[in-house]
Amino acid sequence: MGFSKEEISKSRRFWSSLWRGIKTVFVLFTMFLSFLLVSAPIFLAVADALLPSALLHRLSSPANLSSHLTNYDFRHSLIDIPLISIVRSAVILCVYGLCDGPKLSRGPYLTITMICSVSSLIYVSLKAAFVFGEPANVDGGGSYFRAAEVALFLCSSVLAIGHIVVAYRTSCKERRKLLVFKIDIEAGQYNTKLHYFQI
Repeated sequence: MGFSKEEISKSRRFWSSLWRGIKTVFVLFTMFLSFLLVSAPIFLAVADALLPSALLHRLSSPANLSSHLTNYDFRHSLIDIPLISIVRSAVILCVYGLCDGPKLSRGPYLTITMICSVSSLIYVSLKAAFVFGEPANVDGGGSYFRAAEVALFLCSSVLAIGHIVVAYRTSCKERRKLLVFKIDIEAGQYNTKLHYFQI
């Protein structure tokens, strides 16, 4: 039993609409992914400022946070980890906002990001050696507290490495843009000279 022309037409319209919907979703996803790649330094700086602070908030109450500030001890206090992340993200975000295309390609953005990220990584690594060098108390929720401490140090370290990767990719992308722009200018000048000699 064959299909009628009306059923065939409905089926074609359905598959055509479905294909257009798939193409629309793909285009929107591509635009969203491109937006994320372009805005990666901003999103990463915001995440760097918020995530370590949120982890520390889970570890300590506001009263304990104020006591950490007044009775700071490098070997035990964790308040400096989110503070370093906030300062690092603020400096990198300010430099990124002040730089244009050429400066993003080979200027202060990549250099300052490397300095801030590497120096904070060294500091966090040294602090982790002191904090985790002491035996942990696994009774009374100590294992959860130690796991949260590990998550805090890993979060700060991963975000620091992420800043380096994003800055390097941004620098390479801007360098390619400048190269293409330079090639276009040289091609335009060559065509102008060729047209002049032909005349």
